[in-house]
Amino acid sequence: MAFGMSLSTLQRGYRAAADKAVAHVGVSQTLAWPIVMIGRMDDGVRQGVLAEALGIEGPSLVRSLDQLVEAGFVERREDPADRRAKTLYLTPAGVAARAPLEAALSLMRATLFEGVSDDDIAACQRVFAKLDERLGRAPAPQEGRK
Repeated sequence: MAFGMSLSTLQRGYRAAADKAVAHVGVSQTLAWPIVMIGRMDDGVRQGVLAEALGIEGPSLVRSLDQLVEAGFVERREDPADRRAKTLYLTPAGVAARAPLEAALSLMRATLFEGVSDDDIAACQRVFAKLDERLGRAPAPQEGRK
């Protein structure tokens, strides 16, 4: 039980630190990650592909995307190959926000992982991947120190 509680506490703390790191851009960490990932994946990414890259379910992403569209960071367009599907594009505001978001999150991770060896991080990621596998889930993308 202590391990599970530690994971839960760690997750809340990590999210709070990420929220604080990106607050100056005017978004939460929940909204920052789609901006960062759309920028990394190039415009025109489908919502389902983005959800998979973020390690979340598609319906969980919809509310965040609605907020990003309303705030002017992201634009949804019909996929020309399948009009039922939506593709995502960063607006000029989204493009401008991406670099400061990535820099803030990178600095937060560097500070957080200071003094933690690459071997320790790799061991932790192996354990998490094994737990994900046993839970029947594909491992989430790994950020590490990036």
